Amino acid sequence: MVYYPEYKIAPSLLAADYSKLREEIKDVEYIGVDLLHIDVMDGHFVPNITVGPDMVKDIRKSTELPLDVHLMITHPQEYISRFESAGADIITFHIEVFIKENKVDITSLQKIFREKHRARLGMVLNPPTDMKYFQPVLEAIPLDFILVMSVNPGFGGQEFIPDVLNKVRYLRTELQFKGDIEIDGGINHDTARSAIEAGCNILVAGSYIFKSSDRRKAVELLRKSFQE
Repeated sequence: MVYYPEYKIAPSLLAADYSKLREEIKDVEYIGVDLLHIDVMDGHFVPNITVGPDMVKDIRKSTELPLDVHLMITHPQEYISRFESAGADIITFHIEVFIKENKVDITSLQKIFREKHRARLGMVLNPPTDMKYFQPVLEAIPLDFILVMSVNPGFGGQEFIPDVLNKVRYLRTELQFKGDIEIDGGINHDTARSAIEAGCNILVAGSYIFKSSDRRKAVELLRKSFQE
């Protein structure tokens, strides 16, 4: 097995019971996960609407786990600092937002990454997006965290799209990307193994963990995937 950056499990709070969110967080924290994945949706970039900086601030008070905030929003550059102030440790945003007339707006991305940030920044790739857009990004900015969506973003509980693993392989082999590759969408014990073999090292799992009758067992099976 080729070893990339540290293997980690990130429960997605999108699948948690928000009527008892603090308890849900404490439960997975006690089980032993590595970070918490928080989906932020604006109702524009994706059709759903979820949480904002105030909710992230409240979540920060409930846990010491790193907060992995995924911005599914049209203008991420306007909100990065607010989510940093709220307590985000990792902030990812979509490359699709910066594709204009079939080209990536490298200048805008460079401006974002040149600014001083408390949080670690990463970029997200949707299933339909062509990999041709990522090479100029990797050449132009110091990117070390990529989130590959294995479902179409916006709603939880969707089925895994296996073709996205070709994107992961392309990042690892053709582009020689050595940073973290996180995968999000339809992750369970079976799909986790395929994702890891392709080159992913961070697994985001929502329904598989939070809807499980035995959350500890679900996390254990994901951890086992790292070793198979």
